[in-house]
Amino acid sequence: MPRRLFVTTALPYANGPFQIGHIMEYIQADIWVRFQRMQGHEVHFIGADDAHGAPIMLAAEKAGKSPDDFIAEVAAGRKQYLDGFHLGFDNWHSTHSKENTELSQDVYRRLDKAGLIYKKSIEQFFDPVKGMYLADRYIKGECPNCGAKDQYGDACENCGTVYSPTQLKNPYSTLSGAKPVLKTSEHYFFRLSDPKCREFLREWIGKPGRLQPQVANKAKEWLEGKGDRTLADWDISRDPPYFGIRIPGIKEEKYLYVWLDAPIGYFASLKNYFDTGKARKNGEARSFEEFLAAADTEIVHFIGKDIIYFHTLFWPAMLKYSGYKTPDQVNVHGFITVSGDKMSKSRGTGIDPLRYLALGMNPEWLRYYIAAKLNGNVEDIDFNPDDFMVRVNSDLIGKYINIASRCGGFITKRFNGALTRVSRDDEWVKKTFRYSWEGGQEISSNSTEIAEEYESREFGKATRWIMAIANIANQYLDQQKPWELAKDPSKDRELHYVCSVGLNLFRYLTILLSPILPDTTTRAAEFLNIAQKPLRWRDAETLLPEGHRIREYKHLMTRVEEKQLDALFEPTPEKPKMTTPSPQPSPAGAGEGVVSIDDFAKVDLRIAKILKAEHVDGADKLLKLTLDIGSGTRTVFAGIKSAYDPAKLEGRLTVMVANIAPRKMKFGVSEGMVLAASGGGPELYLLSPDSGAQAGMKIK
Repeated sequence: MPRRLFVTTALPYANGPFQIGHIMEYIQADIWVRFQRMQGHEVHFIGADDAHGAPIMLAAEKAGKSPDDFIAEVAAGRKQYLDGFHLGFDNWHSTHSKENTELSQDVYRRLDKAGLIYKKSIEQFFDPVKGMYLADRYIKGECPNCGAKDQYGDACENCGTVYSPTQLKNPYSTLSGAKPVLKTSEHYFFRLSDPKCREFLREWIGKPGRLQPQVANKAKEWLEGKGDRTLADWDISRDPPYFGIRIPGIKEEKYLYVWLDAPIGYFASLKNYFDTGKARKNGEARSFEEFLAAADTEIVHFIGKDIIYFHTLFWPAMLKYSGYKTPDQVNVHGFITVSGDKMSKSRGTGIDPLRYLALGMNPEWLRYYIAAKLNGNVEDIDFNPDDFMVRVNSDLIGKYINIASRCGGFITKRFNGALTRVSRDDEWVKKTFRYSWEGGQEISSNSTEIAEEYESREFGKATRWIMAIANIANQYLDQQKPWELAKDPSKDRELHYVCSVGLNLFRYLTILLSPILPDTTTRAAEFLNIAQKPLRWRDAETLLPEGHRIREYKHLMTRVEEKQLDALFEPTPEKPKMTTPSPQPSPAGAGEGVVSIDDFAKVDLRIAKILKAEHVDGADKLLKLTLDIGSGTRTVFAGIKSAYDPAKLEGRLTVMVANIAPRKMKFGVSEGMVLAASGGGPELYLLSPDSGAQAGMKIK
């Protein structure tokens, strides 16, 4: 029976463009959604911007814009990312909308009616200059434990002590610099600690299949906490000025905390989707209210591990006691790193999604690579540039695309594009499909087992399985050698059969890869002249009939190039803050730019001894140098391969910039820069100090 799925991803905060972590999550959810649709299920894939809160209000003020204009500009930039990475959301909306205002205020009223809202006076720091209460992130001061200065209002980065903002010594507002004052304000709380909330959450968390085991265990730990870890009630109000939704039914100006209205944004975007007629176009005849309340509607969330608390405690309890359906699944993923490091644009360890697209890099390279790394657990994944290039070029070009390019031309040129009959009893077809029968019915096959991996979000296992099938298909072609058969006209019949088998196996792989590679597989289906759109999973193990005509083969995908990865990870340079000297004539032959002596003094030039010099596999210009700088060793990748034999460099002294920011390259981290001279041509001359200089000496 077809399922009816309402699928969401976490709402990105509308204070800037998408980051690679957002794209990773959307790819994960999009693959799962596409697979469900191939199974014949009804899916409504919904997203929205999280557009409220003090940080947006302050960012807009800093930009000299109204909050409305600020979030509208951010929203206008979303489409290029979603389209660029083939992310098939059915609707994208905003929490700053009439739908979200109506629903959020309705949820509040229902929770109040259920007796789960109460008022309590609290003390908070107030900025007398900005005229606003300060969240912990906007307060700094001296640590009450170790005395370290400029520590935030919740924990000391120096000694690790956790404290409240009121315990800071000499506190100040990061917004104005003013000394904050303590003021009392009446706030509204959601009674999360109520026994009926606790009992409901125990049951909700404990339902098999709703949460991953590690997520369920963490939620239980929070739910059953004791002492200072006891589950606390939730402060759901904020004082003005605040960019958000007014609390209804009270005279004073109070706003709903952004974390109350943000998840309701899932429902708000869904309501907008229904109210604008998009749901009806996608086959859903019921109203928003009917769909959301229906027993057969499944609510499935995809989120990052940093927001588990909100989605496994507050959100389900809010929904339960406001009369709404609660989530059926909350699927949690880890973070993404680059070569084991956290993202940093200045160090060249970040991936800018738009830069990726602007460089002409295929979005489906990234979709495939991320899929190959993902599993159903809450684990971080790592983007390794070397692995990315090898995996994409080997799997997608060398294994998958290779089958079509080997067979397509022979069929169109020699057999007028028509395939010959291929039997399911063919040894290689059976080996590839790996189906088994019982009582006259197929009970198992590769496609049924791969479907289970897709369903459980074990995409890494699915891709490994699919590539194992691709290996079998390529072994068949390597054994039959159609390029050799084509040289002998008497073997046309054999050539025709071999290429027809090859293209049937390519069709099989195309269906299996379709959730991950929607654009490539759509073009592959056009080449194969498959009428069914979208491709259906149940058709995976059927064969194209005798006489079926394919179209002319056109290249489906290019290889990843090293220069693209180099450009992708080129660090974003920070503009140097230099003192402006008095204008004076430039000396003859000198450039126009002038640097003050103070700025030049910031560059730490050191004598370095080359302990080891090595070639770098896959690099045309680089040598890997291990340098002794007196206080330790550094690794530097230098573009001097064309000028020097590595063996002759070892033991030599040179000059390096010791305080340049480390740069993450696809071959490793370069921890400095050696200096060389060039006359503008290809010649390079490594700088060397005078005799007597020693490693570690500073150049003055």
